[in-house]
Amino acid sequence: MTLSRLLCHESSQRPYMEKPTTTLWKRHYYLSSMVEEVEPILDSCWGRYIYIHDVPSRFNTDILKNCDFLLKWPKSDMCRAILNAGLGPHIVDSRGILESKTWFLTHPNLLEVIFHNRMRRYECLTNDSSLASVIYVPFYAGLDLGRYLWGFNTSVRDSGSIELLKWLMKKPEWKKMWGTDHFFVVGRTTWDFRRLTRNDSDWGNNLMFMPQVKNMTILGFESIPWIYRDFAIPYPTNFHPSNDNQVFAWQNKVRRHERKYLFSFVGAPRPKQGDSIRGEIIDQCLGARGKCKWLDCSLNGNCDNPTYVMEMFQNANAETAYTQYMWHLPKNYTKYSVFIPEDAIKYGTANIENVLSRIQEGEVFAMREEVIRLIPKIIFANPMGRLGTFEDAFDIAVKGVLKRVEKIRKVMKRANA
Repeated sequence: MTLSRLLCHESSQRPYMEKPTTTLWKRHYYLSSMVEEVEPILDSCWGRYIYIHDVPSRFNTDILKNCDFLLKWPKSDMCRAILNAGLGPHIVDSRGILESKTWFLTHPNLLEVIFHNRMRRYECLTNDSSLASVIYVPFYAGLDLGRYLWGFNTSVRDSGSIELLKWLMKKPEWKKMWGTDHFFVVGRTTWDFRRLTRNDSDWGNNLMFMPQVKNMTILGFESIPWIYRDFAIPYPTNFHPSNDNQVFAWQNKVRRHERKYLFSFVGAPRPKQGDSIRGEIIDQCLGARGKCKWLDCSLNGNCDNPTYVMEMFQNANAETAYTQYMWHLPKNYTKYSVFIPEDAIKYGTANIENVLSRIQEGEVFAMREEVIRLIPKIIFANPMGRLGTFEDAFDIAVKGVLKRVEKIRKVMKRANA
């Protein structure tokens, strides 16, 4: 529908009409009638614009310059880990277990870097913060903290977060909604940022308890579900496709693979942790008469190479699934996972082999198909590529933040009406 018709002068000059910021405009010229029609096209980014704070480099990219000191334990080659926009080096797989172009030795603590690089290529970025629905703060909180977790006092561990928030509070964007439209990502679990005291012997820093952060949305690993501002997003896997065809290829490979084990377990026993059930799981796996395969991570190199881990999982029928990722996984967990209570394993009232063996073949097939369908939702695509058909973990996380902030904005408007 045409909004207006603007008569043009006989000269080459045409009347000026300022374009609204919320609409894209398409012009049609009719030379015979000297009439210009202005036709609106809805802005596909409206309600999805994101503004990235240009934080001082000492809060993100400068941290990577001293890559040897990013993580003191467990000892990792973090200088290799930051390669390829945070994905790490390509995996060389001569056995054909993986697709070499799409698999990387990714370190989970590089989530902040991976997310930041994906955000730089987000399709609805804006340089005008007044248009933004949400504002992203590219602070590498986990990498900053990781340098000081051992051998440093609480003042040092807290200093980066304190300085970042001081900088943030001076920005006009902060005062618009006092941080409720701001979000950031942490590449560690929420517990690393919840130190309750100033005792140097206590773990982590107190970022999550700082007053300014209580208004913000935080994305990270293993959040506290009952605190409605922490949201868990998947750990970065080693699979980072650059296009849809690479996703289809991996899904088809997983679908066609013949599986000879009922279940498998990848991990090391933890005998010193009384609340751990790993020992019981390992015992049940070893006692399953060849129906279970255990990959012992206490042996050097076993779990460092994703090739061995994926070979294990490709040969097992049943796996467990995380239940924290409310944005990324369907609410009906029975469609893709089997829940066995922890206490039942610990006290010997449930046997994994027996529980899984009772599931009918048709149900197993349907659950496996659901897991295959979920693959794109729990992986982070290569920041240098772009998926078209699929939404990956990044896309879903961004949609979750946008939806949450929009709800908050509506509540604030009603309160101020």
